[in-house]
Amino acid sequence: MTYALEGVRVLDFTQVEMGPVCTQVLGDFGADVVKVERKDAGDIARGKPFPVDGESPVFLSLNRNKRGLAIDLKRDEGKEIILRLVDRADVLVHNFRPEVMAKLGLGYEELHKRNPRLIYASGSGFGPTGPYRHKGGQDVLAQAMSGMMMTNAVIGGAPVKVNNPIADFTAGMLLVQAILLALLARERTGRGQEVYTSLLDGMIASQLQEATHWLNTGRMLNWGHFPVGGPFPTSDGYVCMIGAFRPNPLQELCVVLGLEDLSQDPRFADNASRIEHGEELKALLASGFRKRTSAEWLRELEAIDFLCSPVSTLEEALDDPQVRHNQMVIEFDHPQGRVRAVGSPVKLVDTPASVRIPPPLLGEHNAEILAELGYTPEQIDALRTSCVVL
Repeated sequence: MTYALEGVRVLDFTQVEMGPVCTQVLGDFGADVVKVERKDAGDIARGKPFPVDGESPVFLSLNRNKRGLAIDLKRDEGKEIILRLVDRADVLVHNFRPEVMAKLGLGYEELHKRNPRLIYASGSGFGPTGPYRHKGGQDVLAQAMSGMMMTNAVIGGAPVKVNNPIADFTAGMLLVQAILLALLARERTGRGQEVYTSLLDGMIASQLQEATHWLNTGRMLNWGHFPVGGPFPTSDGYVCMIGAFRPNPLQELCVVLGLEDLSQDPRFADNASRIEHGEELKALLASGFRKRTSAEWLRELEAIDFLCSPVSTLEEALDDPQVRHNQMVIEFDHPQGRVRAVGSPVKLVDTPASVRIPPPLLGEHNAEILAELGYTPEQIDALRTSCVVL
């Protein structure tokens, strides 16, 4: 099979989520990703909660299609190995604080001189320059500082965080975009470049509608404050719907629920009024929804093509027939056993993603990678004996 990124060599210094989710996408589509880890502890995610048989599901979720190199970067011999890899690399990716790689002698300026075709990609909390460049970044902090927590709050309520690492995932996907664009630009110019994104920028960008509305009108737009959409409790669960692109969704919803036309009530006559009296409107609609099951209401709503869905648990979502059909749950072999994981959401018909390499054990591919760099078996043994590599 031909892969979209076949022949692209990636030197991966990432850890936890933002960086690894980026490099995993590159690996899924055929790039040769060498994951560089500390030889004593490896990626922090290896020890994340609830490891199974010594392997963390968090690590397994983010590091397939990578070869593992465990090395002491503070040793001259270790740095020499990295520089040999840099000479062959198309892309280097890291998500350390901005000064860390420079202190190791692996900053952009140094490596660009050595390999002008290298694309040097970094992700950080707040960006490599500016007043917060030295501040440690983290997903929840980015949600807080970007306004996202207040966007998620009910009117007048306390801030609410998104409980999955939305900032990490968003920034990781943006970093993939940056790398692919830089690879395309290099085809035209012959030169690599530095590219970067941050958790904060990704969270701001994800609120582009709300931000642009505020910047140009001075008024807040919050789709979650529109009370017609739900979720609403049914007799056995919850349903959610959205009245987008319909002239009077509240009227149609009242017909389905068997309620009087609430859109004629002055309290609910337009969107501004509905938001102002949102709790009253939600209570009236909820009283109707509680009378029947989720499946019954979904059939009624779908019959008039009213956009709707059940509210699923993650367990239910992973077993959903559409999710399975979309190959969003995959399986692959690992030295510790069979692993089930989330598949690629990006579908290329002719050059699809695939799993060729399971997430590496710490230092699993040391000998293989060193041999490719020209080290002899005796030299590899010496590097192991002197604790330069695992």
